[in-house]
Amino acid sequence: MTDLLDLGALPEGAKDLTGFLNEVRERFEFDHAAYAGMSPVGQGVHGHVTYPDAWKEHYVRQGFHRTDPTILMAARSIAPVDWRRLEHDENFKAVFRDAYDFGITDRGLTIPVRGPYGDVGMLSVTRNCGPAEWDKLVHHVIGDLQSVAVHVHDTVMRSDVLMRSLRFPALSTREKEILQWIAAGKSQQDVADILSISQRTVEVHLRSGREKLYALTTPQAVGRAIAMGLIYPL
Repeated sequence: MTDLLDLGALPEGAKDLTGFLNEVRERFEFDHAAYAGMSPVGQGVHGHVTYPDAWKEHYVRQGFHRTDPTILMAARSIAPVDWRRLEHDENFKAVFRDAYDFGITDRGLTIPVRGPYGDVGMLSVTRNCGPAEWDKLVHHVIGDLQSVAVHVHDTVMRSDVLMRSLRFPALSTREKEILQWIAAGKSQQDVADILSISQRTVEVHLRSGREKLYALTTPQAVGRAIAMGLIYPL
């Protein structure tokens, strides 16, 4: 994961998410509610939360979106993740040691949602309470929260900015140039000679292009790049 995108910068439909999350928080009697999403393009993280501004700034400054176990585990899960299941490893301790200083508890739940483009959304809720009270609350609201999670994720993914990023991976000029020569039937050594770069550099760019296009092989990457209009068939 690399970049953190503030959904407040997205079109009007997404800007209302903070208000919506506040309604979720109040309706279900949680302390906080948060949405985080992972795009398959570049594995970036985008989010919107009801946490205090000071914690949001600290979270971004510390790069916790890259190591936060509530995000990492939920991104690999198809079922809701109670934070009690999380391993209390160094990442967990680093995030929640600081979170406590901002009044944020580690009593929480994250509900993952998987979309049609390989996108993943996660709705998280927290409440500072005992385990018995927490279990009773979660049991009572889990069905409604799962519906809310789907609604929030679908709202975010309908934004033009995110849909464009999913449909058109951001290949660099060099990556497209190399894939174009490969599409023309050139070998990696041919491409290296044509562009006056090393064969190793060609392979590095090809590997990066394959990752961005979610392709297992170079021919598959070429096919997808052509289908997306990023390069042209010859």
